Amino acid sequence: MARTVGGVVVDPAELARWYEEGAGGSVPAYQRVKELVERQIRDGHWREDDALPSESQFVDALGLSRMTVNRALRELAADGVIRRVMGVGSFVAERKASSALLEVHNISDEVRGRGHRYGARVLSLGAERADERTAAHLGLGKGDPVFRSRVVHLEDGVPLQLEDRYVNPAFAPGYLDQDFTRQTPYTFLSKVAPLGRGEHIVEAVLASPEECAILDVAPAEPCLLIQRRTWSRDALVSIARLLHPGSRYRLEGAFATH
Repeated sequence: MARTVGGVVVDPAELARWYEEGAGGSVPAYQRVKELVERQIRDGHWREDDALPSESQFVDALGLSRMTVNRALRELAADGVIRRVMGVGSFVAERKASSALLEVHNISDEVRGRGHRYGARVLSLGAERADERTAAHLGLGKGDPVFRSRVVHLEDGVPLQLEDRYVNPAFAPGYLDQDFTRQTPYTFLSKVAPLGRGEHIVEAVLASPEECAILDVAPAEPCLLIQRRTWSRDALVSIARLLHPGSRYRLEGAFATH
């Protein structure tokens, strides 16, 4: 008989069928349980905050030992796929925002692609004189004019990224006239100076007190910092410092060997 647990209909016969449909052969049983859970989440059958079948339900339906099921659930929790609440059960984890490590994407597209609501707050937008470091990064002289914007990008109203960007005015003369609550700096720059290539430097940092307040994070929470430079043709157009709360963001990448 099917039983409902936190929005998930638990049918022992169906659990057993899903398990048998997975990889067999030499694949360890705990790995098959992990793949079953991941497949149900990926296919949308189990959604964020849905309760999973209990360990006992998995054991009874699949005929496995409690140790095997416990290992599968522990590893899923370590991978951020589910979250476990002592004495309550296991639940589908909230999907952490992610971005491709080797590509440059529009953050508003990323947020909307996850089915969430995008928003932005412009902290500042104006022209200033380049200091020595900024001038060196942009290939300008010290004291040359540069455009600067500071924008907080939001996902469902929660701060996801603090973007601090410097732009070479020669390639985006209309930059200061834009409303960056309606389009991102990336969107505008892609129109006037199409991306030719980019460079990423990624590191873990602690945010300044001001940045903690803007991102609504505790002072001790690690943040993910991406320092990005982008070129259009052979010209360096902008440099950006992109700061993300570590608990809300991750980078993903894939590679192949030949």
